[in-house]
Amino acid sequence: MACTSKTRTLMTRRSFVAGTCAALAAPPLSADTPLRFAHVYGETVLAKPAQRVVSIGYSTQDPLLALGVVPVGIRYWFGDFPYGVWPWAQGALGTAQPALIIGEVSMETVAGLAPDLIVAIGSGISEAEYALLSRIAPVLMQAPEYATYGSPWQETTRRIGQAVGKAELAETLIAEVDATFAAARGRHPDWTGKTAVAAWQNGGQTGAFMRSDNRAQFLTELGFQPPEALAQLDTKDGFYTTLSPEDLSPLDADLLVWISAYDQVPDIRDLAMRRTLSAHREGREVLAGPLVAGALSFGSVLSLPYALQQLEAEMIAALDGSPGTVVPSARDAGLAP
Repeated sequence: MACTSKTRTLMTRRSFVAGTCAALAAPPLSADTPLRFAHVYGETVLAKPAQRVVSIGYSTQDPLLALGVVPVGIRYWFGDFPYGVWPWAQGALGTAQPALIIGEVSMETVAGLAPDLIVAIGSGISEAEYALLSRIAPVLMQAPEYATYGSPWQETTRRIGQAVGKAELAETLIAEVDATFAAARGRHPDWTGKTAVAAWQNGGQTGAFMRSDNRAQFLTELGFQPPEALAQLDTKDGFYTTLSPEDLSPLDADLLVWISAYDQVPDIRDLAMRRTLSAHREGREVLAGPLVAGALSFGSVLSLPYALQQLEAEMIAALDGSPGTVVPSARDAGLAP
């Protein structure tokens, strides 16, 4: 949706509750106990933790890298970064050069990489594709209770950690990120209970990301809640909604975050009804430009702390109660009132 034209093409194909805590983590297993993972297409069984992994989920390279597992193949989503790995994860990639899988998943390419596990959480593959891939190696999907792109980052990290034999490290990473957000809530107790929206503008269409989406969950992690008018709208493909250009009022919130590439900012500026929103008139808009938008879209154990680091000062400025306070990202994008 928001980001580059390549982003827009790929994001339309993403049909994008915090996960349970460490108390629900899998119990310790002996070395010869099979690992079992129930999912929407059945069950995947691993005889032992995987070591040679192909990542075909649009963002599953992040939790793998966080766990110290460099995939032998990575599916490209968007962004002009080496091997489909964004800046927040580049350090974990090191000098490795994984194969890059672009577009539809090529069975031949995956087979040629000889994986012992294919991570397909949030990949959008069909049951028929799952069956074909399963002839190459076990395929790890999201748990059955989650939509295709609805697995919370905690659950994704935990599930992958179990599959690669690093369940304890996964719990540590989850706890660290949870603590990072808890600390932010502690610094800003006034944010809890306020309303916030992650909005997008693309190709003449305006909308917002809904409660189950990574970008909305980021705001929830900080104590915000969606405006009631937005929460009542129908969710499309499990993660977003669209609005009439004649009525953008569901976007009016204490904090309005635009998830956008710079080339789409003129379209945001030109939204006539945006000027009627109190969030605009009172200077409570923030622009999450391409890099931060990418971090929010990935919504991973690595990218979320990065997004928070980049956005916290912006959000403080937007929410200080003074319309005269400049929000740097909105000023620089020409979105300030």
